[in-house]
Amino acid sequence: MTLINMELLNLDLMLSIRPALAVTVSLIAAGVILCLHNRPNARDAVSVVAAVIKFIIVISMAPLILAGNTVDLTLFEILPGVDFAFRVDALGMVFATVSSLLWILAAIYCIGYMRSQNEKNQTRFYASFAVSLSAAVGGAFAANLFTLVIFYELLSLITYPLVYHKENQESWHGSKRYIVYLVGASKSFLLAALALTYQLTGSFDFLPQGLFKDVVAADGLLIVIYFCYLFGFAKSAIMPFHAWLPAAMVAPTPVSALLHAVAVVKMGVFCLLRVIFHVFGINLMSTLGLGIITAYLVSFTIVTASIYALTRDDLKARLAYSTVSQLSYIILGAAMLTPMAAMGGIIHIAAHAFSKITLFFCAGSIYCASHRKKISDLSGIGKRLPITMTAFFIGSLGMIGIPPTGGFISKWYLVVGSVDAGQMALLIVLLVSAVLNAAYFLPVTYKAFFEREKIPQDPSLLAANDIHEIPMIAMPLLITALLSLLLGLYPDYFLGLANSLVAEAFVDRDLITVGSLP
Repeated sequence: MTLINMELLNLDLMLSIRPALAVTVSLIAAGVILCLHNRPNARDAVSVVAAVIKFIIVISMAPLILAGNTVDLTLFEILPGVDFAFRVDALGMVFATVSSLLWILAAIYCIGYMRSQNEKNQTRFYASFAVSLSAAVGGAFAANLFTLVIFYELLSLITYPLVYHKENQESWHGSKRYIVYLVGASKSFLLAALALTYQLTGSFDFLPQGLFKDVVAADGLLIVIYFCYLFGFAKSAIMPFHAWLPAAMVAPTPVSALLHAVAVVKMGVFCLLRVIFHVFGINLMSTLGLGIITAYLVSFTIVTASIYALTRDDLKARLAYSTVSQLSYIILGAAMLTPMAAMGGIIHIAAHAFSKITLFFCAGSIYCASHRKKISDLSGIGKRLPITMTAFFIGSLGMIGIPPTGGFISKWYLVVGSVDAGQMALLIVLLVSAVLNAAYFLPVTYKAFFEREKIPQDPSLLAANDIHEIPMIAMPLLITALLSLLLGLYPDYFLGLANSLVAEAFVDRDLITVGSLP
């Protein structure tokens, strides 16, 4: 009997330490990368191997989470009711799965990109990249607001060197705006929200129906706290706290892909989903009228950012404003306070990540192969870069929400959720934004495949005959494009995770079946 108990204890310990292992594996990798600065092949291999190990650790917990369980680990107590702790649940697993999976492909892509451009400071780049993924997964598995904010701030600080990587005047200016916006919002709005939360509850723990569920406080005070969180988590890029994101475009394209598809921006919307579902809770959000206010606020961001994207000729700038718009779809899904809309918002975390990282990878491939940044210079380039531009087309379909991409699944749930909520205005926003998405994405593909090649006037641009695919860059972007399609064809994994969260969050309300497409 004692032997059986010891075996069960060892099994529980192995399960409980997995969140910590998932976080630390890339921290260890960062240290090894720094030690291998004189051995570039070994250094780059460490990034790929660490990414694979991290993904295996993360995905090994998926069966438990899909079965309705959680994995908990408390490391130490800071104050009464304030622990540094991990808890793996359905929402955290969505973010962690996407981040760890795409790091594998980003690590491979970085090797092709950085070497083809002969970039300086590659060791610092790879080390910072690794730590940023530790911060992302740490935030995904945070058990409470305190732990979440620690990793949120770490992610801001460790990505700062990535933004100023080129160390020129433009990168210094962009990185300054990046850090001022993110840290400034944290030190003002977010710090105030945390202090008031602890004063009212004596805890920072995430609870299924909300930390504030049984709190007695004035409605006005709770509304102030909510908006402090909404603007304090500035990585979500809600207008007018979005300017840091286009400014960060000065970074190398792999960083842009990391910032705008995987780690940084997803951390922002992930934090807001935690606030909506597990700090305030669905019922309190509805009682205070915060859901509809948030929905209209992010709807303004969705439409306005799409219009900005339509006017940009620089490809990365267009993708940046597209990101500002698409992030608000995720928040909109939660803010509509219906099960179907919440499903759509959660699934859009993955759908946007797979499609948007594909688009940024394609922008980097175009630049490495041709030195071209402007859309107006891409006439006929599809003949020279067929893999890149085909992948760009698939990524564009995902952003628009056309089947069979993952973007169709998430936007379908959002549309149905808006109808369930009785919000025809929000339905119109979703339809108008889809038209705008098509208007600023599809012309890029048309220009690449159906317009004649032009002789470049700028001497820095390569002639058509010199343009060709770079295998180490083309392979990852092709895989991410296929992932976007696979999510649309086989969405069960993310649907299962989203359904677990929604069933828990809406347990006190009328719950409709959301486990499969209607």
